[in-house]
Amino acid sequence: MAASTSAAAAVSFPLPYRPHRALRRQRHRPSLLRAASTAAPPSPDLSIQLSPRPSPPASPPLVLSPARDRAEDLQAESRAMTRAAAATVYSPELLASRYGSQPFQVALRAAEVLSKLGAFGLTLLLDQQRGESESSAKRRARAVELRTILTKLGPTFVKIGQGLSTRPDLCPTEYLEELSELQDSLPTFPDEDAFACIERELGLPLDSMYSAMSPSPIAAASLGQVYKARLKSSGQLVAVKVQRPSIEDAIGRDFYLLRGIGFLINKYVDIITTDAVALIDEFACRVFQELNYVQEGQNARRFKKLYADKQDILVPDIFWDYTSAKVLTMEWIEGVKLNQQAAIEGQGLKVLDLVNIGIQCSLRQLLEYGYFHADPHPGNILATPEGKLAFLDFGMMSETPEDARVAIIGHVVHMVNRDYEAMARDYYALDFLKPEVDVSPIVPALKNFFDDALDSTVSELNFKTIVDGLGAVLYQYPFNVPAYYALILRSLTVLEGLALYADPNFKVLAASYPYFAKRLLTDPNPYLRDALIELLFKDGRFRWNRLENLLVQGRQDREFVAKDALQPVLKLLLGPDGEGLRVLVVKEAVRVTEAITFGTLIDSYNAAPEFLKPLISNGNPAGPFKISDVEREQMMELRGRVLRIWGLLRSSDSFDPSLLQPIVQVLQEPEARVFGSRVAGGVTQRLAARLLQQLLRIPPTPVPGSS
Repeated sequence: MAASTSAAAAVSFPLPYRPHRALRRQRHRPSLLRAASTAAPPSPDLSIQLSPRPSPPASPPLVLSPARDRAEDLQAESRAMTRAAAATVYSPELLASRYGSQPFQVALRAAEVLSKLGAFGLTLLLDQQRGESESSAKRRARAVELRTILTKLGPTFVKIGQGLSTRPDLCPTEYLEELSELQDSLPTFPDEDAFACIERELGLPLDSMYSAMSPSPIAAASLGQVYKARLKSSGQLVAVKVQRPSIEDAIGRDFYLLRGIGFLINKYVDIITTDAVALIDEFACRVFQELNYVQEGQNARRFKKLYADKQDILVPDIFWDYTSAKVLTMEWIEGVKLNQQAAIEGQGLKVLDLVNIGIQCSLRQLLEYGYFHADPHPGNILATPEGKLAFLDFGMMSETPEDARVAIIGHVVHMVNRDYEAMARDYYALDFLKPEVDVSPIVPALKNFFDDALDSTVSELNFKTIVDGLGAVLYQYPFNVPAYYALILRSLTVLEGLALYADPNFKVLAASYPYFAKRLLTDPNPYLRDALIELLFKDGRFRWNRLENLLVQGRQDREFVAKDALQPVLKLLLGPDGEGLRVLVVKEAVRVTEAITFGTLIDSYNAAPEFLKPLISNGNPAGPFKISDVEREQMMELRGRVLRIWGLLRSSDSFDPSLLQPIVQVLQEPEARVFGSRVAGGVTQRLAARLLQQLLRIPPTPVPGSS
């Protein structure tokens, strides 16, 4: 809603100096707006110019140290928290006491919601019976109608529409386009009310804080609307978000109704085993947190500290002196919404590159630090001209418990391995099942779904396929889906929906696998180390192809460091609980040494001049070694894989000869020397047996291959 031209667009706030008593009176009414024909011309980016007050002579600028800057920022934040001390916190008891005594108003609201949505559902049914449901024009008309209904029903239902606007797998294109208007193009409330709210909340006249401000909102969302302004103190361009009037009452009444529906679902709908009331309470708690803009500012600061260290991620700064429970002032960021593909490509950027940045950042949020943005719709994520991904609107945040973070990664490993018993046990760590629940009946259901789903490859699965498949299992068994998991699903499905705008064949798991590979190879967490061992060893044999694939995928993650993948494995191998692993590794080390030795000898023989080959092989046309063709192939394949893996490590961007230093340090420990002697003894015995076999020409017993 950029302001257009016209003289009337320039508005002044001629507010002379008022004593404190007058200022207190002013807080109860907005400043008067009037056209200023003598006002200064609008600036290039802002249309409203605020009349300056007489100011004292300027003092020399102070150069503040970073420590003093930090201290002043903390003091400003403390003042903002004081202003927000009376902000409403969600409480089911509070809703019950407030709206339980208003049965008439609640009944009217319930009738309004049911009548509007019921009438819309009836029109869809009639369209289908008339054969008009496939008409693009009819779908467009119905999409406009639904957007209008959700807008009229208020913020709670607007948020439902926002979620649907990012799901092309659920909604036709016409609905996606219309519902996307709910992200930041909602009806506005009067500017006079917004300006009065700013003055009332911050306790200062508008023109003492901002030197210029847009005459109308540049965006209007479900909970508030945003103005573009310039700070008077520094000239900094900022976005000023102002909360809608009386929104707490509207949202509170809706959640009171939804909780009532949740109680009915829990009592009478057996097919839904999840605690519907708990999910509604979790969502309501998040929405009420969004109503406290100081909390949102603190969320933004925490998010920036955790994730904005990456060059591709941008998080705006918060200006605490201009922030309260209902007013939020943050750094202005220029950018384009992620669903505006043409505008993004017009800047020389690619939507899928930006979506991949978003996915990698989301994986760090969900699985590394556990603090994640739970509302990443296109209006909250911008592509900047520099190719960065800017996150906005930090009202709805959530956290993944630490045990669940590693359990999710382990769950993916177990899915790859088709280890359905381990997958079923993961649900304990994920808090889906109580410890006393027997998981054995769940295993066949997981097997039936994933055996079909994994027939292609894991990377070809989309997130919705997995969610739908797990959903079918959840409905059949006594699962209790935690609230954090529902928000994770929302976050990832929104990102997948954004990607599907640009590429209908995009797969979130394919884009996520490098991160999973890096975590498995480098994370010293015991749970993940065990998951890595499960992935690499099967039936006592090492699966070199799995390690090669992990390295290929892990190298695609820019944070992959080769030496980090070596030291934790060695420490586990030489630790007090590593005897079972040591037995497997000794056997595999013997096989690898034999394969490299014989492979090198075979290559040398093949490279020798033809006239020397009979002398080397003693006239044997089959060559100098008594090895079957099958065994020869297995040795050469194993040698080739090991050399390729070493090549992957050496070609890593982070490879440096110093990465071998941790290995040298570990190998100096007493346990390493004992382990090394076991490997050397095994290799010596194996090579001696091979030499004796060659001398006596004993036909070998083929060794089963490994994959």
